[in-house]
Amino acid sequence: MRELKILVVNNYGQFCHLIHRAVRDLDMDTRIIPNTTPIEDILAEEPDGLILSGGPEMDRAGLCLDYVKEIDLPVLGICLGHQAIALSFGGHVHSGKKGGYAEIGIEIIEEDDILRGLGPRTTVWASHADEVSVLPEGFIHLARSDICEIEAMRHPTKPIYGVQWHPEVSHTEKGEELLMNFFEVCDQH
Repeated sequence: MRELKILVVNNYGQFCHLIHRAVRDLDMDTRIIPNTTPIEDILAEEPDGLILSGGPEMDRAGLCLDYVKEIDLPVLGICLGHQAIALSFGGHVHSGKKGGYAEIGIEIIEEDDILRGLGPRTTVWASHADEVSVLPEGFIHLARSDICEIEAMRHPTKPIYGVQWHPEVSHTEKGEELLMNFFEVCDQH
């Protein structure tokens, strides 16, 4: 696969720099950008894809909801990024029953592009302080767990994906495979 340019949108989460490093370690051209970067500045960089990082709270998500709706690029939302995608397309987010960062068993419902090779079950690390509670209309439900019904989803027609868990951390099984699957989507877009 060719070297792609992947911009990591900083939502002030503790793992933003780990996402950046994981992408760089997979031989992609990457940099972190503020979540207040104007859309025209993002497009001027001619990226192949965007990753929306996690973060502490939705009111610090900057322009992420606009990016998802207005930029025609593959997008991977991680944790808060996943929730921003849901809100952007009319889904709902609520406080999770289990908020701490912990190991979670995931059931893959639909492997699709992004979760190809990860199923039928995998173990990940995730925080569920907040979580997607209602899937946006038309979205495809990709994964669930015992504590959260919507662990992963995708847009029905656009290359927009969300995962509640953190593929960038070493404790997540097959995290690199998930990122490489996303890069393949970006490469084909």
